[in-house]
Parts: sequence; C-alpha cells; structure tokens
Amino acid sequence: MKFLCVAALAIIATASAFTTSPGVSSFTTTTVATPPPSSAFDNVIGESRNLCHRNRRSTIVMDGKANAIRDRIKTVNNTKKITSAMKLVAAAKVRRAQDSVLATRPFSETLQSVFGGLINRLGGEAADLPLLTQREVNKVTLVVITGDRGLCGGYNSFVIKKAEARMKTLKAAGVESDMILIGKKGSTYFKRREYPIRKVFECGQNPNSKQALEISEEIINSFLSGETDAVELLYTKFVSLIASTPSVRTLVPFSASEISQQGDEVFQLTSSGGDFGVERKELGVAEPQDFPNDMIFEQDPLQIVNSILPLYLNGQILRTLQESVASELAARMQSMAAASDNAGALAKRLSQEYNRARQASVTAEILEIVSGASALEG
Repeated sequence: MKFLCVAALAIIATASAFTTSPGVSSFTTTTVATPPPSSAFDNVIGESRNLCHRNRRSTIVMDGKANAIRDRIKTVNNTKKITSAMKLVAAAKVRRAQDSVLATRPFSETLQSVFGGLINRLGGEAADLPLLTQREVNKVTLVVITGDRGLCGGYNSFVIKKAEARMKTLKAAGVESDMILIGKKGSTYFKRREYPIRKVFECGQNPNSKQALEISEEIINSFLSGETDAVELLYTKFVSLIASTPSVRTLVPFSASEISQQGDEVFQLTSSGGDFGVERKELGVAEPQDFPNDMIFEQDPLQIVNSILPLYLNGQILRTLQESVASELAARMQSMAAASDNAGALAKRLSQEYNRARQASVTAEILEIVSGASALEG
C-alpha cells in the first residue's frame, strides 16, 4: 500500500511539471545555466562524446560489422606489403641468376669451339662413341625440372602437365618410361600418383656445378649401362617476365651437329620508370677451333671428345637449371605483383563499404533525433 502511494505521488509530480495556466505555452520556460569555464566545458563535452562513441552499436554491413571491416582493411594492407616485398626479393634473385648464366658462358663457348674442331678433325670416326650412338628406343627416361616452392603461378603445374602428357604419349607408342625428378613440387606430385621414379634431386634457388654433376652422372650411368635408351629433358624455357614455355629436348644420345652448330641467348633484367623488363641478346655459334692436320695430340682425339661430352652435358644441365630458376622467379614476381594489385583493389572496395556503413549509421542517428524532436513538437 505504501508503494502504491509513492508511485501515485511521483506521477502527480511529473504531470504538474507540464501544467500551466491558461494562455501560457504547454512547456514551462527554464533558465539556462551559465556554462562552466572553457576548459572544464570542453572536458565535459569530450567525455560525453567518448561515452556516446563507446555506447554506439556497430552498423551491420553484409555479413560483418563496421569494426570487422576496418580490421579486414588493415589485414589486406599488411598482406599487400608482404607480397610487394616478395616481388622485390624475386627480382633480386633473377639478377643473381643472370650473373650465374653470364659467368658460365665463356666456358660453354670454349667447350663448343674445341668440340667443333675435334669433330671436323675426326670426321666420321666420332660416330662410334657410345654417347653419340643412336639405338633402338625401348625405354625413355624423363628428367623433369620443377621448383621447390609455390606462390609462382602456373610454373610448376605447366611442367607437370607436360610430363604427364609425354608419359601418356610414350605409353601409347609402346615405349617404357621412368623419371628423374628435380624439385620438391614435382617429386611430391608424382610420388603420390605412383609414377616410376628413378631418382629425386632438389632444385634450390642457386644451382651450382656440383649439383649439375650429380644429375649428369646419373644420366650417363643409366644410358651407358643400358637401363635406358634415351634421356629427355622437360624444363621451363625463360621467354620474358610474363611468359615461360614448357619445353622438351633430347639430352642423350648427343647429336654432334647440334652441339657444334647450336647458338645461344642471354637475357638481362632491366628497370625503367619503376617497371621491370627483359632484354634478350642472341649469341651466334662459337667458331670451331682450327686444328692443323700435322698437330700431334698427346691423347687420342676420340678419348678427348669422349671426355668433353660429359662436361658438355654438365654445362647444359647447369644452364637449364639456371633458366628454370629464372622462370620460376619471374613467375613469382608476376604472381606477387598481381596479388599486390588485387590487395589494393580489395582494400579500396572495403574502404568504400566501411565509409558507407559509417554514413548509414550517422544518417540513422540523425533521423532518430529529428523524429524525436518532431514527435515532441507535435
């Protein structure tokens, strides 16, 4: 009973606040208090704004809230920084691969020149060498070069598809085949599918002559022992920063005419206006060294040629590994550049959504204030 009396008194007091005499407005006139000094007044206003900001609910946009969109924008911008840094790192490694190719070029030219001179001196006798002998092909070994890491676009998948297609072609022709795999991506893929694998090597980002020597020894031993009748190389030929072509070539048995008459080309990474580019330079065939007919060799010329062939194979494998690494790095540069561009576009779109969300929230609050004021005036 006491509670009901207190409630009734509170209602009567509230009603009396809005009751006036006739001819007077419905609202009582109140005296506005003088604001406190400027600094204190600013502190009060600032505290009230912070309190309103903390109590404000996030505006729902699509499947998230405004603060979630803001966090996602920050994450996308961080990802863009990472991909941009990876692009620059790949560009630096491409330059290092260029230097490696240019450093091995003098040795390759000298080897080609000496080989061409010896072939001209020997004539048809060189055809009796085991590594130059063509025989009936019953089994082929494929040397497949892939990368050790991903984030390089379709570099690895293109070579793997090329190898699978070649395996199917050989099988349809009734020719047996197995693989020598270079690179973790290719070995992982073909091991899971139980393809016949002879040996596995790692590729790395900086191929050297020791690594190429191990691979060439495996190839030569397999061919000379009769375990395989031909060895084919599948690698990615570097064309430009935006294009690389999976290629197939025969390594063993050698062709004397191909060795002595095959040209070469080198590439140089350039930058102009902040954009990377490639300059290619075609190199002619090294002139065969002239050996007079009366020149006496300490060793039999056939033995010299037979010793040069493994060196030539080692140089070709090293050059191919370097070209494949350059192609992988170029593909990674393009992938990271595309990722950076996509991250920038995504951050821009998310910023627009976030701004729309804030605008919608502010507009809704203004409408609520105007509606409340209109209701009070009515």
